[in-house]
Amino acid sequence: MASVLTPARAPAAPARRRPDGARGRRTLLWIATHSIAIALALMFAAPLVFMFLTAVMSDEQTLSGDLWPTDWRWGNFAEVMTGDMARWLGNSLLYAGLGTVFMLVSSVPAAYALARFRFRGRKPAFVLVITMMMLPPQITVVPLYIVWARLELTGTLWPLILPLLFGDAFSIFLLRQFLVTIPKDYADAARVDGCGEFATMVRVVLPMARPAIAAVALFQFFYCWNDYYGPLVYAKPEAWPLAVGIATFRAAHNVEWNLTMAATLLTVLPVIVVFFLAQRVFIQGITLTGVKG
Repeated sequence: MASVLTPARAPAAPARRRPDGARGRRTLLWIATHSIAIALALMFAAPLVFMFLTAVMSDEQTLSGDLWPTDWRWGNFAEVMTGDMARWLGNSLLYAGLGTVFMLVSSVPAAYALARFRFRGRKPAFVLVITMMMLPPQITVVPLYIVWARLELTGTLWPLILPLLFGDAFSIFLLRQFLVTIPKDYADAARVDGCGEFATMVRVVLPMARPAIAAVALFQFFYCWNDYYGPLVYAKPEAWPLAVGIATFRAAHNVEWNLTMAATLLTVLPVIVVFFLAQRVFIQGITLTGVKG
């Protein structure tokens, strides 16, 4: 039997590598396309980097012109936390956490009612919400202070937390603007299946409004965390949050810039972490609110 000869396979051609010049051109093209974003990122990151480098310097080096630490003092953060910083941090977490929860509990149903229900006085109520957004808080501070003083709640953070149980005008406005964009067919289908109005809101509408809810929650959290005017008016020193306490800390350590920068970094770090964890849904909520009036 004649043997069948199989032709030998030709050696595979080596994979062609992308020339370094082409890769370099693509890198330069990417940098040129995102040049404005890169410049803005560097502009916003530079103060944080300077703050961090100063926070780990020694006392003597902070008074010099050096920008890079020669002796990294990580103990500055522990020294800062041994004072009143831990109590201020707890007060800020209480204020921002409860304030955000109370705002969501009260503002979400109000925004849902303005977006979905047709009742007499609906438009005047919406105009009233917009009017409250434009009302400066300094106008109502004196009568409100008298009310809270008669309730014996001054000296604490409760005069700033409890009013959020009655809604926040800015949050109601943003949530209402998002809820009107959700098609009514989803809610109608839920009602046909036997859901009540509250169950329809909780199980159908609110899951689709998650970006807007996350956006207003972050707005409220950042506002409470950075609030200086309200705690300065109502709270005693033992109830001060970080926004007020850091000003006192800076006055007490006016020449110890390493400790001041360490305390400032500990103040802004939770806000940065919260923002980056919820960055995608936050930006999505800001983009989608206000689509329809």
